[in-house]
Amino acid sequence: MDFSADSSYLQVSTGSYKRQVYEVPSGKQLVDQAVIDRITWATWTSVLGDEVIGIWSRHAEKADVNCACVSHSGINLVTGDDFGMVKLFDFPCPEKFVRTCFCIITTRSTVDVMVSYCFSRRCMMEIFPSLNL
Repeated sequence: MDFSADSSYLQVSTGSYKRQVYEVPSGKQLVDQAVIDRITWATWTSVLGDEVIGIWSRHAEKADVNCACVSHSGINLVTGDDFGMVKLFDFPCPEKFVRTCFCIITTRSTVDVMVSYCFSRRCMMEIFPSLNL
């Protein structure tokens, strides 16, 4: 769930893999893509949307990428997936099948990542692995 920079909008990713944007505080869903495209987001944690098409590999299924987080500077994106990989991308990455800038392989599925600090290609990340053994 992410708020726009002016707190007027909220975006969520649904369990049916749809990105939805709502007005705050009315809760009215926005469907006009031209309006959605002009929104500046304060945060980005969605794995869905035109801005993150490049995080999906050629053979990825919808449930493979579990989480995403854009750095505070808005230029880097970190993702975590079912294969235990934490990947760093440039943000936005609207082109399909973008190569990662950096990849860490963990021993478990990654359910959440957070960028604590990012300067150029040097990032401090917090990784939250799945507790399922």
